[in-house]
Amino acid sequence: MQGAFVGEGDIEAQTRQSLENLDRVLAGFGVTRSNIAEMEVFLTNPQEHFEQFIVLYKEYVGDHRPAVTLIGVSGMAFPHQLIEIRAVAHTD
Repeated sequence: MQGAFVGEGDIEAQTRQSLENLDRVLAGFGVTRSNIAEMEVFLTNPQEHFEQFIVLYKEYVGDHRPAVTLIGVSGMAFPHQLIEIRAVAHTD
């Protein structure tokens, strides 16, 4: 919330922070994670981080199953960034 980077080199910490940030954005629109229709997840090292991400993703979405695409990328805006999440939600 203060703009500091969280979890340098730690995919679990970065994933949890990204999902918490997503919850805050959703709340700002008066919706919850159950309103997510689709997600795109960008990982800088999908071979190494896929399994950890999937465990955290399943924990986050629970029984809700939005469409999800995982994309491996060579880098992000910040060199120490391992994950970025884009989501589309409906507001009914």
